Amino acid sequence: MRFTLNDDAQAFAQANQERLVAFIAEMTAIPAPSNHEEKRAEFIRNWLHARGGTAAYIDEALNVVLPIGDVDAGAYVYMAHTDTVFPDMEALPVVVANGRISGPGVGDDTANLAQLLLWAEYILERGLQPIAGGVLIVANSGEEGLGDLKGVKALMQRYGRKVKQLVSFDGDLNQIVNRAVGSVRWKVRVKTEGGHSYARFGNPSAIARLSEMVCALYAQPVPQNNCKSTFNVGTISGGTSVNTIAQEAEMLYECRSDQKLSLDELDASFKQIVDGFRAKGYEIEVEQVGWRPCMGDVDPAALATLVNGLADLIEGETGARPGSRSGSTDCNIPFSMGIPAAAFGGYHGDGAHTREEYVEIDSLPIGMRCVGAVMLERF
Repeated sequence: MRFTLNDDAQAFAQANQERLVAFIAEMTAIPAPSNHEEKRAEFIRNWLHARGGTAAYIDEALNVVLPIGDVDAGAYVYMAHTDTVFPDMEALPVVVANGRISGPGVGDDTANLAQLLLWAEYILERGLQPIAGGVLIVANSGEEGLGDLKGVKALMQRYGRKVKQLVSFDGDLNQIVNRAVGSVRWKVRVKTEGGHSYARFGNPSAIARLSEMVCALYAQPVPQNNCKSTFNVGTISGGTSVNTIAQEAEMLYECRSDQKLSLDELDASFKQIVDGFRAKGYEIEVEQVGWRPCMGDVDPAALATLVNGLADLIEGETGARPGSRSGSTDCNIPFSMGIPAAAFGGYHGDGAHTREEYVEIDSLPIGMRCVGAVMLERF
C-alpha cells in the first residue's frame, strides 16, 4: 500500500499552513469533555455544512459523521476524536507563540481533528467520490477515559462489517498503534455505619475498609503471559470531615492488558478480592464504568500492509521510521471485530493530558501531507 499526494493536493496543503494553525487554535478553545462534546460537535457539523457537506449529521453518541459514496457497499473510515480529558465547560486558553500552539487538548486530539476536517473540505470542494464503495469521515466522541470509546462503539454498531478498514488520527508522527490494549474499569463504593470520631471511636470506617481493598489489589500478582498487564486505583474519595468516621468511600479502579487472557485473569482477580471482603461482612457496591476490548482475529497480512504503508509514508516525509506499539484507542473496536485498523497523528509535540500540552508548528505541514495522503487513497 503506497500513500501519495498529487500536485493539486500538495498545493492545497501548502496553501493552508497558516489557516491550519488558526483552525487548531479556534477548535482547541471549544470545550469538549468526554460525554459533553455538544459544543464542538455542533461547530464541526455546521462547519461541514457550510462547505457543502450537507450529509454530515450528529448521531446519538455525539459523533459527527460525513458519509461519502456508497458506504453500504463497503466503507473506509477516517476519524479523529473531539473529546478531551479536561472538565472545563468554558472556553479553554490557547497560546500561539515561539513556534508552538499551546493549550489543553491541542495535540490530543485537536491538531489531528483540524487536519481531518481540512482534507474533508478538499474532498467536498472538488466533488471527489470514492473509487469503490464509500468513505466515512468521522469526528468522533468519547475516546478519552470514561468516554469508554462510546463514539466508535456506536459507529461500528451501526456499520458493522461494512467497515473494511479504519484509520484513527490520534497520537503523533513518532508511533503507529497497531495492537489493542483492552481494559475494564470499575467504581467501587464501601459503606459503613460511621459516626463521631470520638464518641463512636471503634466503629468501622469506610475509608479504612476501602484502604484494605486497595492494598489487596496492589498485592495481587501480575499475569505473566508474554504480554504487558497493569492495574491502577486512579481516584479515591469519601468521608465527611476530620472528626467523622467515614460512612462512605469510593474509588475508580482499572485493569489493562494487551492480551485478552491476561485481562480476563485480572478482572477475575478483582472480583475475587471484592467477594473476599464481602465475605467479611463489608458492604460494597460495584459498578462497571468502562470496557475496552483486546485484539480480535485480524488478518495479519492486511494489518501489516496497512501499517507498513503508513510507516513508509511517515518515513518518507520525516526521514525517521515510526515505531509501532499497542495502545488503547478508537482502533480497539474494529480490532476486536477482526477489522484492520491503525492510529497515528499528524504533528510533533508533547504534554498530552496536561494543560501545558503543545504542538510544534513546523511539524504541521508534514502531518498535513501524511493525513491527506491516507484519506485521499480511496479517491
